[in-house]
Amino acid sequence: MTIRRVAIVGLGLLGGSLGLAIRERLSEVKTLGFDHSEETRRRAAERGLADTVCDTLAEVVREADLVLLCVPVGAMKAVASDLAALVPADCIVSDVGSSKQSVMRDLLAALPGKTVIPAHPVAGTEESGPDAGFPGLFAGRWCILTPPSDAPPDRVAELRTFWEALGATVEIMDAEHHDLVLAVTSHIPHLIAFTIVGTASDMEEVTRSEVIKYSAGGFRDFTRIAASDPTMWRDVFLHNRDAVLEMLGRFSEDLTAMQRAIRSGDGDTLFEMFSRTRAIRRSIIEEGQDDAAPDFGRRH
Repeated sequence: MTIRRVAIVGLGLLGGSLGLAIRERLSEVKTLGFDHSEETRRRAAERGLADTVCDTLAEVVREADLVLLCVPVGAMKAVASDLAALVPADCIVSDVGSSKQSVMRDLLAALPGKTVIPAHPVAGTEESGPDAGFPGLFAGRWCILTPPSDAPPDRVAELRTFWEALGATVEIMDAEHHDLVLAVTSHIPHLIAFTIVGTASDMEEVTRSEVIKYSAGGFRDFTRIAASDPTMWRDVFLHNRDAVLEMLGRFSEDLTAMQRAIRSGDGDTLFEMFSRTRAIRRSIIEEGQDDAAPDFGRRH
């Protein structure tokens, strides 16, 4: 692998996990980290999230072979603009955002002439900040690259090799297609979780306390998703607006069909739907994307 010096901009869950994963799996690669928050930089240095935690953007990207932007998608444009005069001419600039069309537009506009290859490691937890990172976050997970049509194939291959070395399985796809797929598999589920937990919080005080007290697996697991970083998810929904609205429309139609089946006592329709969704769960386990152990493999 030709990448020997990696600059990580943003030292939260993903940026911190990258630094730790590189140290564990690519010990010959030097990492430099930066975060706009002084407190985050201090904690990142204490945890060793990068070999060197820098105080300025200029310092972190100097001589970098790869710059990874690990900031909310809404901040990509501003950060990339700050980097425009700083990044070396021959380095790769990438990111970890979960919407790709807007990120590609912002990075290409802010960094003309630079090698921009957006990426999305499909991995994460509901935790955030410099204490949330851990080296195994990307192991066995997908990382989707969405290179522009004119991206040099050898540079795309370098980035693929980098992510594979961290334990990820790499897929390459068009940015528009990525945003549509992720709207279904990630963005809409998060929107539903935020909504149902918000509905519970809006109920009358005594009822809400009972909902929390008697939470079974379904509501409890929604709250785990709904505890995700609010800044990140606000930006995801605003920057992947078209795909989210399209998928939300389809979901609304399906929800109306379920409502009609319940109202009319149509048990056959309900049973058919639940059988199909059960099969999807089994397929996800077979793909190695979740644990078949009881209670999702949780340790108590």
